[in-house]
Amino acid sequence: MNISIGIMAFNEEKNISRLLKALLSQKLKKVRIKEIIVVSDGSTDETNEIVRKFMKENKMVKLITGNKRIGKALAINSFIKTASSKILVLESADTLPREDSIEKLCIPLLRKNVGICVSHPIPINKKDSLMGFTVNLLWSLHHKISLKSPKFGELIAFKNIIKAISNTAVDEECIAMLIQKKGLLAKYVPDAIVFNKGPTTIQDFLRQRRRIYCGHLELKKESHYEVPTISNFNILKNLISYLDINPKHLIWTFGAVMLEMYARLLGMIDFYSRKDHAVWKIAESTKRLRS
Repeated sequence: MNISIGIMAFNEEKNISRLLKALLSQKLKKVRIKEIIVVSDGSTDETNEIVRKFMKENKMVKLITGNKRIGKALAINSFIKTASSKILVLESADTLPREDSIEKLCIPLLRKNVGICVSHPIPINKKDSLMGFTVNLLWSLHHKISLKSPKFGELIAFKNIIKAISNTAVDEECIAMLIQKKGLLAKYVPDAIVFNKGPTTIQDFLRQRRRIYCGHLELKKESHYEVPTISNFNILKNLISYLDINPKHLIWTFGAVMLEMYARLLGMIDFYSRKDHAVWKIAESTKRLRS
């Protein structure tokens, strides 16, 4: 199975080197990485220079640059147009996969009826603060929900059967919607682990979560497609199993719920006011990835 990996990057000098090293050292048996395409979306830091150093050492690494930032969705369209493999992998530039994650993620695509697969993101944030607890709780809920109905983000693999996606703020979910509308199945691969870092400040958490919720509402309106986490009831129902009688955890759980609900309120306001999140402001605290 030949695959093309796409990394959409905007000012990712803090992590792009570690990500490329992780991808180039993947343990592979049935999968062959044909190319790793970094689409640098108007980066102004050292991202491009770092990628060019890798290009000198490994011909499979390629770089697409642009002088003006156009947003992740349109950058993905450049990747889809350029990629030459029948299987495409899309990984966020601020994540790190385990050494066997790419193969585990792609293997289910050998089945004719499977069109897209999603990994299992695990935050590196410690749980000893309100924001660390909130981030870990959120991703634990996403994991539990994805076991029944996959939620897409961070690291996905899909069959190269779509030409482009709309200029959306929720690109992975848009890809999943297009693939499933072609009659193919979506699969969650829990053992395809990818590490990310959640926001460490309330400001960054609200900025990130409101954009995502607004994008989900737009996708629902325009394409009649609902992501499994858009339902407040679905979130709260799964939250019950994570409740801890520890007083501090109960307080933090309440705080996490209030933050998420406030972010969704802001996202709803953005949706009705038609705020464009396609080119979004970066949540800086998510970029200092350490594992």
